[in-house]
Amino acid sequence: MAGPKFGSFKGEKGESAAAAGAAAQRRDPYEVLGVGRNATEQEIKSAFRRMALKYHPDKNADDPIASEKFQEATFSYNILSDPDKRRQYDSSGFEAIEADSQELELDLSSLNTVNTVFAALFSKLGVPIKTTVSATVLEEALNGSVEISQLQLGKSVEKQTAHFYSIDITDKEAKMGLVCRSHSTAKSKFKLLYFEPEDNGGLSLALQEDSAKTGKVTSAGMFFLGFPVYRFEQNNSAAAAKDPDSAFFKRLDGFQPCEVNELKAGTHYFAVYGDNFFKSASYTIEVVCAEPFSAEKERLRSVEAKIIAKRSELSKFESEYREVLAKFTEMTSRYAQEMQTIDDLLNERNAIHASYTNNPTLQRSSGSSKGKSPSKGSKREDDQTVKKEKKSKSQPMPMDGSRGDDEGSMKESSFDLWKDATLLFVDYYRDRTILFPEKSGTSPVSEMM
Repeated sequence: MAGPKFGSFKGEKGESAAAAGAAAQRRDPYEVLGVGRNATEQEIKSAFRRMALKYHPDKNADDPIASEKFQEATFSYNILSDPDKRRQYDSSGFEAIEADSQELELDLSSLNTVNTVFAALFSKLGVPIKTTVSATVLEEALNGSVEISQLQLGKSVEKQTAHFYSIDITDKEAKMGLVCRSHSTAKSKFKLLYFEPEDNGGLSLALQEDSAKTGKVTSAGMFFLGFPVYRFEQNNSAAAAKDPDSAFFKRLDGFQPCEVNELKAGTHYFAVYGDNFFKSASYTIEVVCAEPFSAEKERLRSVEAKIIAKRSELSKFESEYREVLAKFTEMTSRYAQEMQTIDDLLNERNAIHASYTNNPTLQRSSGSSKGKSPSKGSKREDDQTVKKEKKSKSQPMPMDGSRGDDEGSMKESSFDLWKDATLLFVDYYRDRTILFPEKSGTSPVSEMM
């Protein structure tokens, strides 16, 4: 049960790419085992057993295809037999499984000082690091070699060690329900553990709650109230940053029922496990009967029922949201396309209008303006084009088809350019009624023209 080595912090791009490629080649676990998506736990287990018997390496020692099928069936069964992994796969496919597996889970007692320092630094930087209960502690508990004390308040436990407590409860207390809570005003990290007795006199871990910040303290609690109660595990922060929408709709996926929700009369065993990187964890622990808290008990039952209902509503809302979002994206794309089409048509119309001229200057100007979006000055430019067309038509061409001497052409071109600039200047200020107020439809400058 020893945790992974600290080297699991390291990750190469090549390994990530290979993992992504492997994920892309994997088959649907339901397809591999030959069961439907609504298959029960027993149906999944039976399907895996059939495949395991058929393709087990012991029966197919020299058959690489059978070995691959056995590994594929095992991988699929590991997903579908785990309620959390099955839920993640059903909602987001293999990507969710891979993202969840990227969270580090370490047995801090197996790390040396240097690696512990790095683990603490990564944790401070926001890297999600899950810690496990030391294998030594679990083994000692299973062998019945742990020291068990009567429940006391206000103690501290060394890092990666545990304090065990026993408590005797009566039939009445068991019926009314009990709550075990531990908190640390020093904001220490710890785990609250519940153990069940084994036939050999040892203890096996049945429940585990990690401490979490609640205001100015860290706390963890277990509620044995005789009806289903739930634990809430936060989403992977890295995955949430990558896809906030999916993180929102999956926010309540971590709201899952606790394995034990009631205790019978007799002796029960709890433990507090120090989970700090370096310092001892200071804490207080108490077990209270729920009888004086009947109102809170009903409020908890009510609010958790609402959360479960909200989780179902979110699932339906996600389908509606995705549909509307896809429609919105489609409409946005069409909006841009329609705008571009309109601009192109108006530009083409303007280009056609501008082509009705024998003036080379206007031809060059209209040619250079093709492809530009129409502006507010389009109408004024069209009006000027008409005026220029009238002028060019009123000037007869030489009988021999020549354009006259070079000097005359240059003067005419310069005059046209000067007149074009003057017309634009006059029109610009006429529209804004700043310099030339209109009088009978003309302006002083236009009269000079």
